[in-house]
Amino acid sequence: MYVVKRDGRQETVHFDKITARLKKLPMALALTTLTQSWCLRRSGAGVYKGVTTSQLDELAAETAAAMTANHPDYASLRLLFQTCTRTLRNHFLRRKIKIMYNHFNDKSGLKAALIADDVYEIIIKNSARLDSEIIYDRDFDYDYFGFKTLERSYLLKVQGKVVERPQHMLMRVAVGIHEVDIDSAIKTYHLMSQRWFTHASPTLFNAGTPRPQLSSCFLVCMKDDSIEGIYDTLKECAVISKSAGGIGVSAHNIRATGSYIRGTNGTSNGIVPMLRVFNDTARYVDQGGGKRKGVIFSGFCVVLPDNKEVAELFNSIIDEN
Repeated sequence: MYVVKRDGRQETVHFDKITARLKKLPMALALTTLTQSWCLRRSGAGVYKGVTTSQLDELAAETAAAMTANHPDYASLRLLFQTCTRTLRNHFLRRKIKIMYNHFNDKSGLKAALIADDVYEIIIKNSARLDSEIIYDRDFDYDYFGFKTLERSYLLKVQGKVVERPQHMLMRVAVGIHEVDIDSAIKTYHLMSQRWFTHASPTLFNAGTPRPQLSSCFLVCMKDDSIEGIYDTLKECAVISKSAGGIGVSAHNIRATGSYIRGTNGTSNGIVPMLRVFNDTARYVDQGGGKRKGVIFSGFCVVLPDNKEVAELFNSIIDEN
């Protein structure tokens, strides 16, 4: 039986190496002996010919996280096993920022930089100081679910693989906000990494990138009670959602079902079909290109004749989702 190392080499399975590695991890005191032996047994059960060491690490991590209901400290063990601590080395400014800045799309062959030009220049110019301020041990303050959320949506990826560690992300955000004010950027980094506060999702997604849209929420008024006005507003909502903004739309000026339409000498279908279009747009144009589901909230007058139909629409949308 052999495992495949990260460099592609094959090596005979040595369970004593797994045991030695588990013993080196700074686990919570209440879990040390029990967790090491239990995780070793579960990891051993998952060994098969050609399994990679990264897959074994992932199995040990998920095994520990699955026991969170038994003891909350199990969730904190996830990062201690996480392969990112081995594959995503430190070198934030010497390597990571250059990899993200020089990123090319593998399908189009075109440059698709993940870091803005001005932010890149600032980081390179102040690389020694910024690197010295990053404290990578703070990555271990995240529990299993917190890290998986970061990994899924917040940490920047190159060719589908995560290239940032949580501390890289926080420093990128800090520099993206303060730019040449390095003292303020460092202060912001430490406050965020020590969890005194955090910025909203769009800021974490976009700060320091070529599209630094940092705002969370937008209020939009329906431009006009007409096809042109409704669809101009819909386009505006789609563009906002694309950059990770949540949206509130005032629809108080949209006529109710049966209202006369002078331009066509017809009658209106009311607000419900329009709301369905906005809802489908929010589902299609999710936030940040798949990072988070889109959200559009609509407000309208409480005496609107279509209120009952709107309430029924909300129930049907909940059932669909």
